[in-house]
Amino acid sequence: MQAEASTETPTEKHGLAAGDAGRPASADWTIPQGWERYSAADHATWKTLFERQSQLLPGRACDEFVAGMRDLPMRADEIPNFEQLNEVLQQRTGWQVVAVPGLVPDEVFFDHLANRRFPSGNFIRKPHELDYLEEPDVFHDVFGHVPMLMNPAIADFIQAYGQGGLRAQQLGHLTQLARVYWYTIEFGLLQQGDGLRLYGAGIASSFTESQFCLDSPSPNRIRFDLERVMRTHYRIDDFQESYFVIRDLDELLEFTRIDFAPLYERTQAAQALQPGDVLPSDQVFSRGTGAYHAAKRKPS
Repeated sequence: MQAEASTETPTEKHGLAAGDAGRPASADWTIPQGWERYSAADHATWKTLFERQSQLLPGRACDEFVAGMRDLPMRADEIPNFEQLNEVLQQRTGWQVVAVPGLVPDEVFFDHLANRRFPSGNFIRKPHELDYLEEPDVFHDVFGHVPMLMNPAIADFIQAYGQGGLRAQQLGHLTQLARVYWYTIEFGLLQQGDGLRLYGAGIASSFTESQFCLDSPSPNRIRFDLERVMRTHYRIDDFQESYFVIRDLDELLEFTRIDFAPLYERTQAAQALQPGDVLPSDQVFSRGTGAYHAAKRKPS
């Protein structure tokens, strides 16, 4: 999810966060998108978000994200219709977007991914929430995630992640696996011929973090190592203190061929790492100053 400056304005809760009132009747938590119910204000919010990210991401987002955006029926003036998205997405990689009311239980989320269904919140944030939202809305889920689902490597990796998530739940190791998703699909960077580029949806859909992750001297940028990432806590309330860099998207597919059971045992037994830690064994692209988070930790 996005991690930006907080707002003091109370926000409406959706899905799991709303308690029983947010739970749909269907066992898989899917609901109609209700595209016809979006208001002019909803479409205007999408337009604001879409235009500023579209202007910002060239030279920051990886080539695969740019290609996905180009090939999808997604434009500035209206929230995308999931049926139209799915016509293109299913033909390309066999995925589809399904509407949910917000956050869903882990087992529901994993089952959708394992069957190439990406659950997307059908609501959009309010104008005062442009730079921070506690829950994933239609902009985060569709603008941030769907362009990358057009890529075969990401499409296969996320399906495998869903399958692995169901197994990790049974084994009691969901925390370690969740860190892999966070530092790749949500907040991952990759190497490209012209420099580091973002591919994570939490960054791609965030105006401020898409700048911070590549431009700020504060965070660490570290070569991705699977076991190291599985031991590393992450920030859910602010920018990341460290970003992990993969070689290319095909590297993610290599992880799908690994037996995670022994990794779970080793990483559970090893000392957990804090978000800003840098190890002697790390391959560091740039060691951060830590100034941003240090300043926020100082007593006022």
